[in-house]
Amino acid sequence: MKHQFVPIFAVAVLAVAGLAQETKVSLPETPAGRNVAAYIQAFNAGDAAMREFFAGHVSKGALQKTPVEARMERYKQMHDRLGSLGLQKLVESRDDFVSVVARTENGPFVRLEFQFEPAEPFGLLGIRIEAMEDAGEESAPAAAKKNNDELLAAVKEYGRQTSEAGEFSGVILVAQNGIPLFEQAYGFADREKKIPNRVDTKFNVGSINKSFTGLAIRQLVAEKKVSLDDPVGKFLPDYPNRDAAMKVTVRHLLDMTSGIGDFFGDRYEATPKEKIRSLEDYLPLFADKPLEFEPGARERYSNGGYVVLGLIIAKASGTDYYTYVRDHIFKPAGMNDSASYEKDAVVPNRAIGYVRDGSLWKPNYETLPGRGSSAGGGYSTARDLLNYTIALGEGTIAGTPEEIRGGFGIAGGAPGLNAVLEWDHQSGYVVAVLSNLGPPSAQRVGRQIRSWLPR
Repeated sequence: MKHQFVPIFAVAVLAVAGLAQETKVSLPETPAGRNVAAYIQAFNAGDAAMREFFAGHVSKGALQKTPVEARMERYKQMHDRLGSLGLQKLVESRDDFVSVVARTENGPFVRLEFQFEPAEPFGLLGIRIEAMEDAGEESAPAAAKKNNDELLAAVKEYGRQTSEAGEFSGVILVAQNGIPLFEQAYGFADREKKIPNRVDTKFNVGSINKSFTGLAIRQLVAEKKVSLDDPVGKFLPDYPNRDAAMKVTVRHLLDMTSGIGDFFGDRYEATPKEKIRSLEDYLPLFADKPLEFEPGARERYSNGGYVVLGLIIAKASGTDYYTYVRDHIFKPAGMNDSASYEKDAVVPNRAIGYVRDGSLWKPNYETLPGRGSSAGGGYSTARDLLNYTIALGEGTIAGTPEEIRGGFGIAGGAPGLNAVLEWDHQSGYVVAVLSNLGPPSAQRVGRQIRSWLPR
């Protein structure tokens, strides 16, 4: 769906220099529009300007929950990964909400959604940043519902429509302050046997597993078993690429600035998938390849890097990755239906993933590795993901960084699977959408629901 901005107000023009492709974008001459312009300018100017922006533009309530210094830590990480921001497009604008698309200095496009107080002084409540394939990627209309009754009615109807259209099969959960408001399953977990999805069906959540891996590393850092500046070689002295072993740090791996590539590709396609059952089994698919760029020079999504993180977790903790995550994240969070199952194991109530084959649906079994990794491929349920956000918010999981407790949006996707988890600590809303169809089946639903959340 396309967005239109009706220019009721006069507009201000913001030009961001220093990027490969400079673009002039009209922002509304409103408090929200001026705040967005100030944010972009401060983001590009550096630490002092950003600290001044947070102190002067963020709402008092939001600052109490997440102080300036905690926000500065997030900013520094973002700026290191993205570089400068150059506005490309205004998507949506209201008094309390502005959505824009920006091009980053280091390559990817991002969508930024700014939420403001609905009345004077229109302080900034929060910013959501989402990676995009390109600046023209469509986004859902941001017409918020007035209350939860309107929201849930819209979600129920949208779920029915997308399911009947063959665009979605899975579970939708909407909760607020830890309490489920809406929870419904659609479609089939097994099309051949006509077994329907249930609200407690286990779905492959793809790269959402990276969140668990990142948190496990943070726990080990807190225990001083790992330092973010430790090189890969400290833990994996036999790592096939000696250049990577010496130069790539744990921080580079977490931030996806390592230069280590992906394990998907020709080698993965040529390898019998059933033989990929441990993290070590993934290494021959990528680890001996040259670094794609100098560590820290830019950002690029790296499944291989998160496999390496899983091996570091195993080495530093003295137990295998899967056991560590089970004992230190899943159990404390009450995620009793989450695990990295082997593909040929008999697992009750596990959804089969499906891909289109002409007019037919075909299981994605042949594309799956024998077992998922620290980069993705584990299984979970909507309730377990809700429990994860509750545990993070309450600090139940040891080593939870303060910045995580402000909320996040994470997703995973591959042929026959797609999952989204959205958590806004400010409003208390959690949206979990799990699908046994490929992208953007869950992402489209999650984005639409997010746009409807009452503000």
